[in-house]
Amino acid sequence: MTNHALNLSFIYNEKSGFHSSANNKTLDQMICYWTEHGFSVTQFVISNHQDFDHLMQQVLLRHNDPDHPGVVVAAGGDGTLNAVAARLLHLNIPMGILPMGTFNYVARALDIPLDLMAAAEVIATGVKRPIHVAKINDQIYLNNASLGLYPLFIQKRELYNQKFGRFPLHAYTSGLDVLIRDHEELKLQVQVDHQIYRIKTSLIFFGNNQLQLADMNLKVAECAKAGRVAGVVMAKSDKLILFKSLLQLVRGKIDEAPDVHSFSARQVIVYADQAQLSVAIDGEIVEMTPPLKIHVEHSALNVMVPYVDSSV
Repeated sequence: MTNHALNLSFIYNEKSGFHSSANNKTLDQMICYWTEHGFSVTQFVISNHQDFDHLMQQVLLRHNDPDHPGVVVAAGGDGTLNAVAARLLHLNIPMGILPMGTFNYVARALDIPLDLMAAAEVIATGVKRPIHVAKINDQIYLNNASLGLYPLFIQKRELYNQKFGRFPLHAYTSGLDVLIRDHEELKLQVQVDHQIYRIKTSLIFFGNNQLQLADMNLKVAECAKAGRVAGVVMAKSDKLILFKSLLQLVRGKIDEAPDVHSFSARQVIVYADQAQLSVAIDGEIVEMTPPLKIHVEHSALNVMVPYVDSSV
């Protein structure tokens, strides 16, 4: 595959670990590799002290040639990928992925290697593939969006991580903490296509990544793959059942949880009496104003994936 001095913008978070001695070597190797393949590489570091919109404006200025759009590479976990992908929606500029998260569902669903150098090779020698992207109001989600217990659980888990460091046990202790304390049950009207349901629930979950949904053994995984909204709702239950269900969600086995129902639709609208709802979007908490309109934009994002020689 021949490239003609294509621009490659490499975006990573300052907390991603690329400044460690081990990753510095890998970073140098990747930049040398991309340069040898005809790319002009510029690094952009996401900082808490920097305006991300301004950073992305600088990035996109490097890729304004419609005939040679180059590649915008995002290195990190779900939050970083989501932030970069949102700015590349419906553009001809492909996104390259360097998976540095915990689960890396986006990379795994697209057969992108988890080894960084192997992923760098895909960025240089792979092909563009358009993928479906789900939206909840004006926010995209590549993996999932949820309301109810899960956003509370994420907030509490992050407090535990900040105080005591990042340990897997916090996924369970923070979930128990959320359930021991009083939490407000959501009273919603959910319009699934043209049918409206009045529900009381502690959790409603929307998934866009078919691999993640398949890992949870949910039949709606195929619906997500086909570009439909895939949803899961947990019926009203006591605290013990809710805790067991939350643990199954953490373990990726929500199918084993009681009172859980899945559905799919072209569009879902969530109505609520509250002025604001806390929504977990790809692991980040966002305050949103209802109604929440969820739909899937088909083939909305170009991503570099491995080249497969069909003649072999």
